[in-house]
Amino acid sequence: MCGRTACSLAADNLRRACAYRDRRGRHRQPEWVRQERYQPSYNKGPQSSGPVLLSRRHLHQDADSSERVLMDMRWGLVPSWFKQDNPSKLQFNTSNCRSDTMLSKSSYKGALLKGKRCVVLADGFYEWQQQSGGKQPYFIYFPQTKDATDKETEGDEEWKGWRLLTMAGIFDCWEPPGGGEMLYTYTIITVDASKDVSFIHHRMPAILDGDEAIRKWLDFAEVPTQEAVKLIQPTENIVFHPVSTFVNNIRNNTPECVAPIELGARKEVKATPSNKGMLGWLKKSQESSPQKKENDLPKWTSQFIHSPSPKKTSADVLQQWLGKQGQPAAKKHKA
Repeated sequence: MCGRTACSLAADNLRRACAYRDRRGRHRQPEWVRQERYQPSYNKGPQSSGPVLLSRRHLHQDADSSERVLMDMRWGLVPSWFKQDNPSKLQFNTSNCRSDTMLSKSSYKGALLKGKRCVVLADGFYEWQQQSGGKQPYFIYFPQTKDATDKETEGDEEWKGWRLLTMAGIFDCWEPPGGGEMLYTYTIITVDASKDVSFIHHRMPAILDGDEAIRKWLDFAEVPTQEAVKLIQPTENIVFHPVSTFVNNIRNNTPECVAPIELGARKEVKATPSNKGMLGWLKKSQESSPQKKENDLPKWTSQFIHSPSPKKTSADVLQQWLGKQGQPAAKKHKA
């Protein structure tokens, strides 16, 4: 399933990170719609709003269907046929949509057959592994190139920052019976978890890996539903690391939510270039965060970081970021 995400890029960088080539091969950036409503967050949950990509033709009938727009929508689909005066009266959870029932359940079938397909954007998503002593959260995301966060380009140059996770979604537009502003909402399609992450949870979002998959999912005028749904399947091209239960509280919205930790005596998640990329990204996020400075990090952070070992792990690199040069190594957390 997918019940929590992070999407921390500022609006302009988010637009640049979604650059694509249109049907004529021209390099484009999607136009923002309602950009002022977008709020970056390290901890987004259902009923909050989040950024999605969709075909421009959904908003302008004469537009090229290969053109894309960015739009801030509410997470949790409200069907266009819903007759109540308040969308909060919807009696069922529509934050996720199972792939095996999306063409049969009335909440999603109509929108999907009308081509209302979107791509939900995030740095990554959180999932909780059930354990005897509670639940352990993990952050799951695309592998990152080692230099992905070292330098950010400006203007129309190619984006070299964090590679966004691109999840398949369905959206709909609900109009209040008494009139008023149209409400755009979305759901994230889920599939059986891939082998690598099935130990965390048996479901995962349907992830679109690469611009060709994104193009086919969004271009409803050129790619019919029957073809598009073939894209909905598990992917193995993801990496993950454990994070602190700090993220459990939806009110916690700082880079600490995605920071890698070590799990005591448990087998450590394999250190990868992607994890190191995460640390570089975190450092930039922390430096630019208006909420906290590095010296204001909460004391809990060091409890989850082990002393350095001969082989550097993601947590060792994190300690270098968190601690000042010359400080003694943090002690191991005692259970």
